[in-house]
Amino acid sequence: MPEALTLTSLPLFPLGTVLYPGGLLPLQIFEVRYLDMIGKCHKTGAPFGVVSLTQGSEVRKPANASVKNAAPSGDGFANEAFHTVGTLAKIIEYSVPQAGLMVVQCQGIHRFSITRREKLKHGLWIADVVRMEDDLPVKIPHDLQKAADALGKLIKGLLNGDTPVETMPLLAPYQLDDCSWVANRWCELLPLPPAVKQQLMELDNPLLRLELVCDILERNGISR
Repeated sequence: MPEALTLTSLPLFPLGTVLYPGGLLPLQIFEVRYLDMIGKCHKTGAPFGVVSLTQGSEVRKPANASVKNAAPSGDGFANEAFHTVGTLAKIIEYSVPQAGLMVVQCQGIHRFSITRREKLKHGLWIADVVRMEDDLPVKIPHDLQKAADALGKLIKGLLNGDTPVETMPLLAPYQLDDCSWVANRWCELLPLPPAVKQQLMELDNPLLRLELVCDILERNGISR
């Protein structure tokens, strides 16, 4: 796939979290603007973009000038803003347990950068995006092995605790020898502020990302 692959009119799903490539994202969808979008993506096998909100909320709310960061957007709803770097997501599980509700499991695949965005009349955001380069595979150096060991211990504990594979917070295969995979999974699991998760996701160097994750783990007594 070309490094500079561009996608036009990619539907976006702004969320209060950050999706990493290889990450698992469960969603319960009930807003009209997303029900149609997710239904079409599932039917065609097309991806959508997940971006982290910097203003507004995941559920569309009426404008209220008395509420901080709820300035009207011109259509009667509170303003929404989000980062320009996000992650393509593909649907791996899909169900409609009742009318007006979709339950899906998605997997992050590639990072992208937004070059143009537009909000449609019914509130759905679309964007033209350029795919960013994927992390290169980098073996975990000896001084960072403790991060992989701690993650492996966590995974083993979940599996030994009879956690069904389908409810695991991480998707197999477990690539515990790869800097990017280990760093990304810790970034998802740790209770970091969304802005910090976004900064770590945008880093081009997976080794640097893992080094920063190791520092966080050590400060929290998770790995020593």
